[in-house]
Amino acid sequence: MTHLTALPDRPPHITFERVDKTYPGASALALDGISFNIARGEVFGIIGRSGAGKSTLLRTINMLERPDAGQVRIDGADIGALDEDGLVTLRRRIGMIFQHFNLLSAKTVFENVALPLRVAGVPRDAIAARVTELLELVGLSDKAHVYPAKLSGGQKQRVGIARALVHRPEILLCDEATSALDPETTEQILALLRDINHRLALTVVLVTHDMAVIRDACDRVLVLDHGRVVEHGTVNHVFAAPQAEATLALLRPLRQRWAASADSASVARATHTHPQDRSERTYAHA
Repeated sequence: MTHLTALPDRPPHITFERVDKTYPGASALALDGISFNIARGEVFGIIGRSGAGKSTLLRTINMLERPDAGQVRIDGADIGALDEDGLVTLRRRIGMIFQHFNLLSAKTVFENVALPLRVAGVPRDAIAARVTELLELVGLSDKAHVYPAKLSGGQKQRVGIARALVHRPEILLCDEATSALDPETTEQILALLRDINHRLALTVVLVTHDMAVIRDACDRVLVLDHGRVVEHGTVNHVFAAPQAEATLALLRPLRQRWAASADSASVARATHTHPQDRSERTYAHA
């Protein structure tokens, strides 16, 4: 059984202990004997190929998926033992953002962010103050009365982040939060998540299929393959000395991009000459 310990200078915030999950009709476990800790306040990455079990694993943290065996604990408490009222309280401690934003098209940016507070019965003045604060945090103060159709993909995800923070959560779950975005916008959203992590001391758990996202955002990474942990460690260690075939396969596209970038830079240096040099060569061969 593979076990990933928390960072040595931080207490564990989320603990998985021998967690199994099987879907009805499936011949294999979606999660198979998963055990690891996530430290309080870190940005923790979960990566794997399609079908590896990463979104299932993420959704057990707020009990949107219930394990068949094992425990998921937050601050030492087994969250699988919570009743419905306990789950409501738990989910207010955990924010979640999604790949496709999940915004209501008929509501403005302000109304989308305010909705969870209205459902919870928060007073109007408190809602206005909290939403205004969050829109400033994510850089959308000027978009409060705009509808989602008028927003870019990055702006929509910023709305999703603001909405996920309305209840002042201590944990933020990110399920492929940048996979629908272009590379430049992805960098901006990851920078925002890191900023929020530092400002609010949130524990951020980030699921992705892209090692570039892990490199740019995470402190540690866990690699899943066929529902099992096959590799884990600090991002620097896993990138420098990958051991599992699944990790190597996930790193391959990123390394190919690095190689292509290096080749392009070499060609640019080789073909770039001073105008005087070009004229001298032309004269010499005239």
